[in-house]
Amino acid sequence: MWRIESPRVIATLARMVNDIGLAEELAQDALVAALEEWPHKGVPDNPGAWLTLTAKHRAIDQFRRRDTYQRKLQEIGLDMELRQESAQADLDDALDDHIGDDLLRLIFTACHPELPVEGRLALTLRLLGGLSTAEIARAFLVPEPTVGQRISRAKRTLADKRIPIELPPPAELPARLASLLEVIYLIFNEGYAATAGDDWTRPSLCQEAMRLGRVLAGLMPGEPEVHGLLALMEIQASRLPARTAPDGTPVLLLDQDRSRWDRLLVRRGLAALRRAEELGTLGPYGLQAAIAACHARALTAEATDWERMAALYRLLAHLTPSPVVELNRAVAVGMAYGPERGLEIADGLRDERALRGYAHLPAVRGDLLAKLGRTEEASAEFRRAAELTRNARERDLFLERAAALGTRAV
Repeated sequence: MWRIESPRVIATLARMVNDIGLAEELAQDALVAALEEWPHKGVPDNPGAWLTLTAKHRAIDQFRRRDTYQRKLQEIGLDMELRQESAQADLDDALDDHIGDDLLRLIFTACHPELPVEGRLALTLRLLGGLSTAEIARAFLVPEPTVGQRISRAKRTLADKRIPIELPPPAELPARLASLLEVIYLIFNEGYAATAGDDWTRPSLCQEAMRLGRVLAGLMPGEPEVHGLLALMEIQASRLPARTAPDGTPVLLLDQDRSRWDRLLVRRGLAALRRAEELGTLGPYGLQAAIAACHARALTAEATDWERMAALYRLLAHLTPSPVVELNRAVAVGMAYGPERGLEIADGLRDERALRGYAHLPAVRGDLLAKLGRTEEASAEFRRAAELTRNARERDLFLERAAALGTRAV
């Protein structure tokens, strides 16, 4: 419940107290109160509203004990009648900005140009995605202490510079868009393929990212990359029902029952992609959406246009060079032109520092080696992938593949 509700609670509090660090502390105080009360009194009908009101009450109590109590109350626009307000009425308060969304306001503040890019992404994932420092580190492929330092420095910078928790003026929105899109997609990715824990996916994170993407598409209808990102998320999210078996075990893309794909999301995603193409040249998100569309348009795995996909990955690698993009290109090339070609690309990435702890590099190599009949090497690669991943479901999948290949080798 906390994972689901905390971003909204923190966003609402941040708007009130104009201090992200304090907002997070107050939200955590509310969590402690919930842990104390809910086991005895039961979970309230609207947990998010309960947490928000409890945190607001804590804020009032804190300001009461300070000499600046009256001034603070005037700044945040509260009075003691707040305790008698109903939760739903409080959450439905009208907002006076051009988007009217606390979460989006908090994202733009977390992505403020006063912060370095790394700090913007880490802080937003922490506050809006509800991700732990360790999970953010996995998403960025950097050490966990580094992410912790980025978050702390970002909060301190916002507080020291007295940056208000508000949306930028409309004229500044385009300049702030790139980092915001990246943040939203990182949130989506953590939901689509969880980096840690016992679940293969976290659909609630995907839903939150898509919600924010749709808000942006309405706000900036003439930006092709906004529609490109929305298309990418919609198409990928369409596979969520087929990505896990009834017992929760992962089902790989080529093995999925495509009749279980959400065709409404596919249609919406393809429509967003067409809109992005109509608006101009596809950017990185638009190209990734075009790649995802190759899967979405194929009724069977065998019907996938792998040659087109490999060509799109080449364009993407030229536009945004990345070892992860190259690794994905290795998969597409292996499917289009044979596993030898794909393995050649994957082997060239073995010394990439950013991929040294990346489980999917040995997993891709293992798959390509298995197709070449090099079963012992493939089994070893899948065991290495199992050691690197922190997702329990993914670890089991890699170990099963390693065991199957080991048995075949014997």
